[in-house]
Amino acid sequence: MATAGGAASAERFWQRMAIGLAIFIVFGFLQFTARGFVDPLRAPAWVHLHGLAMLGWLALLIVQPSLVSRSNLALHRRLGWVGAGLALVITVLGVFTGVMALVLHRQPPFFTLPYFLALTTIESLVFGAMAAWAIRRRRATAWHRRLMIGATIVVLEPALGRLLPIPLMGAWAEPVVALCQLAAVAIVAVYDWRTRGAIHPATWAIAAVVIATRIAISLLAMTPPVIALAARLAGD
Repeated sequence: MATAGGAASAERFWQRMAIGLAIFIVFGFLQFTARGFVDPLRAPAWVHLHGLAMLGWLALLIVQPSLVSRSNLALHRRLGWVGAGLALVITVLGVFTGVMALVLHRQPPFFTLPYFLALTTIESLVFGAMAAWAIRRRRATAWHRRLMIGATIVVLEPALGRLLPIPLMGAWAEPVVALCQLAAVAIVAVYDWRTRGAIHPATWAIAAVVIATRIAISLLAMTPPVIALAARLAGD
């Protein structure tokens, strides 16, 4: 009974973590729209498709722990492959959407062109790599569930960008975004400490990926090839 109770408690934590991330992301986008900063009807079709794929990903992230707690592993595995397909769609459309935003001059005005290109490309690719890593480690449950959450934490930035006063933050924007993402990782770290007595290696890996991603975006945005490519895409 203790083992079963512990397993049920674990699944509840991961489900609540997924629900928290989903609420944060959805709220970030909804309040931005409600405040009139964007007109959804004028957004290109691929932007809507990307959003729908992300909603599907968040829904699966919430549902999957329930299936495990109910011992419905067959459906959990089938939906896992649906999640793999969604991760691929999100990755490809994330890069494409970022590129087309430059082509159509739809990028946020407070980002430089090369920074926005580096931001959308790297975050999308890191998300895809994290999801692929999680799928590869699907038999190592502790790694799998943390990496899935970690992939979602990597793409918190678009929601954060719609909630934080990015234009007013200047050079502080990048470290603040990183700290917000690391705060989400810290929730997992606290859970690890309480349940295992130590932080799981996967949690450390997620923190390292978050930091490396923010650094890579900043550095890549300063390289001549990215600066030239961003200018070419924007027609400058």
